[in-house]
Amino acid sequence: MGRPNRYSFRPQRRSDDHTKVESTLLTKCGTLKGMRLRQDAATVARALVSVVDDDESVRESLPALLKASGFDPRAFSSAAEFLSSDYVHRTQCLILDIAMPNMSGLELQRELGLRGQKIPIVFITAQTDDAVRVRALEQGAVGVLLKPFSKTDLLSAVKAALGTS
Repeated sequence: MGRPNRYSFRPQRRSDDHTKVESTLLTKCGTLKGMRLRQDAATVARALVSVVDDDESVRESLPALLKASGFDPRAFSSAAEFLSSDYVHRTQCLILDIAMPNMSGLELQRELGLRGQKIPIVFITAQTDDAVRVRALEQGAVGVLLKPFSKTDLLSAVKAALGTS
């Protein structure tokens, strides 16, 4: 069995049931704690969630996690690929990398707004620049996750995004 990539969500064996995860989740409220998440199975089940990231390992692991959690995932390697797809108008939640070549995640967010597409966005990023994360939230993102993030944080952010759509 090969070494899992850094975005693998396979649980690691530890002496306790908890895993130590370094993650940051920012939302319009600052955190998802205390936020009422809509757990309606009809809302979450089979919701089309698109992942746009230039990292192949992310495009492979996140859709697998989303599918196992009951979502209908689609993966795209670039903003241009997503914009030219038939899934733009059907996407109910967008998981979007901030730093990508050609068109960044923030530029895609702006383009979707110009087109009148109101898709809830959860940004994922390795950038530790608070100003970039704050700008994403100010422009309407539901949340920003700092890589590496936990499976729980990602799924909570997606569920929060579906509750706002």
